[in-house]
Amino acid sequence: METRKGFRNLGIAASAFLILCLYGHTWAQAPTARTKPAQSFTLVGAGDIASCKNLEGARATAKLIEQIPGTVFAAGDLAYESGSAAEFRECYGPTWGRFKERTRPTLGNHEYVDPGAHAYFEYWGEQAGPVGKGYYSFDLGNWHIVALNTNCYAKNLGGCGQGSPQETWLKEDLAQHPDACIIAFGHHALFSSGVFAKHAVHPELKQLWQYLYAAHADLMLAGHEHSYERFAAQGPDGQADPDHGIREIVVGTGGRSHDLLGFAAPNSEVRDWQTFGVLKLTLAPGKYTWEFIPEEGKTFRDSGSGVCHNQPNASE
Repeated sequence: METRKGFRNLGIAASAFLILCLYGHTWAQAPTARTKPAQSFTLVGAGDIASCKNLEGARATAKLIEQIPGTVFAAGDLAYESGSAAEFRECYGPTWGRFKERTRPTLGNHEYVDPGAHAYFEYWGEQAGPVGKGYYSFDLGNWHIVALNTNCYAKNLGGCGQGSPQETWLKEDLAQHPDACIIAFGHHALFSSGVFAKHAVHPELKQLWQYLYAAHADLMLAGHEHSYERFAAQGPDGQADPDHGIREIVVGTGGRSHDLLGFAAPNSEVRDWQTFGVLKLTLAPGKYTWEFIPEEGKTFRDSGSGVCHNQPNASE
């Protein structure tokens, strides 16, 4: 009887010891660190925006911007017809000017109806970059955003070619961000299917493109043509380059008017010339998505995704 009781006590003790070891091991483990979700940023906008002759288009696209938090890019020709102080105040101001504090602008040709674009620089202040230059850069997370002044023939700008002040600045700026994901935006495009080539295509930008391409830039955003057009990734000479090329998106759809497009240029993938709207970019570590969002009542859309050239492994 005593032997049986002893075995029973021994079994209870062994069970208790086993439980203590198991739970004791659990308690001894370091707490598992929770992985924070990677932060993403929104960049949204268009070019060719507010016409004092008819503000309906700008009002329609402003309604879209109103619903999208994030940084706004305004890709030139912001206040028609001449970028005057009155046009900025009375036409841009009540529409896209409501988002002025979160907007990053760049100059269009209509801002240069006044050769010094004085009203533009006065309206935007420090947000416009150095007075008389209008090019600058900023960061959204690990994305480096470059605002270019593509009005290469503007008085006192000094051009866009080799040795020009802007080309020298761009080269130095990109060298300081060797591992960044890169987006550039400006008013004019190097590539376009616009009907009138002289208006649509701007070979004077090629030198700037060459530095962007060498730095493995991912996207170039433009306006000027009042339409939407997305190109496949390509190099400065127009050669398709899916691995290292720059994807150009022309989004001159801010509300001014619509321009017809001609025959598709090489590498042109998507085109529309009947819809006002905005381009929304979602920028995450090592990758991005784009989405064209149309004005209310229109159905044209475009969307897709890409991987950052300089950080291909960060997207995994």
